[in-house]
Amino acid sequence: MKSPTELHLRYRHLPIRRLEFRFGKLSLADFFDVNRVGSDSHLQFMNWTLDNNGAYDYAADTRGYTWGFIAEYQSKPFGVRFGEMLMPKVANGINLDWNLRRARAENIELEFHSRRIAHREGMLRLLSYVNHANMGDYREAVARFRDGLDAVPTIENARQQGRIKYGFGVNGEQALSESLRVFARWGWNEGRHESFAYTEVNSTVSFGSDYAGTQWGRKLDKLGIAFVSNGISLDHQAYLRLGGKGFLLGDGALNYGRETILETYYTAHLWRGVFASPDLQYIWHPGYNRDRGPVIVLGFRLHIDL
Repeated sequence: MKSPTELHLRYRHLPIRRLEFRFGKLSLADFFDVNRVGSDSHLQFMNWTLDNNGAYDYAADTRGYTWGFIAEYQSKPFGVRFGEMLMPKVANGINLDWNLRRARAENIELEFHSRRIAHREGMLRLLSYVNHANMGDYREAVARFRDGLDAVPTIENARQQGRIKYGFGVNGEQALSESLRVFARWGWNEGRHESFAYTEVNSTVSFGSDYAGTQWGRKLDKLGIAFVSNGISLDHQAYLRLGGKGFLLGDGALNYGRETILETYYTAHLWRGVFASPDLQYIWHPGYNRDRGPVIVLGFRLHIDL
């Protein structure tokens, strides 16, 4: 699913100046932190932290959906959107907490439109979010372990209702020619409280590009390449180093290093709405561990648009 802004840029049938309201079950990633070069895992990059800002712990259940309300204003020079969403009851859980007094997520994003570079469309998006939930505290989990209360640091034993996790993101994209587009993202969240909904990242930086196959007679083909480097906080590192586990990480032997990924793909248009795409990822320090990897991940996708 594409954002309203992307639909406008592609089809030109929405009013430039407009006010939109949405309510229901939805995925925040369809409306916030959208990027036309790196947001579509069906046809673009496959790594989570290239499809979205890895430090954006956006409200979602295990399958990536939540219930909420989004208000958005768009004009020619800028746009702004705000979302109030439900949080899961536990980290990466399937059940959402409907009591907004104790659990909720506020999201706001400013979007600036420009044609100053090469007289082509560009976007800059500034994101902020605040999550309220029954979150664990890495520092408290480590303290409980050192006090002999837990055999290993256990984040579930350090949870408390009403805790807050917040973060920020910057997201830019720019067309440089008819075929070439570039993008970059930066993200950070406070790393004392547990990763709760998306993935275990506390800081991230990424950049990349895609190139349409017009010059070799295949205008619907795309070649993409991107780089991303992800990190976790000192509190998060200490928790994992002592044997703690998150919903994605934990092997009890952390030798910390930033997880860094180089990814490239080629998406080929085969026929009508049928696309095939080989993909390659080269990963340094998977799981933030210098004793792991590097790892080569090969992928292949077959996508059908009806």
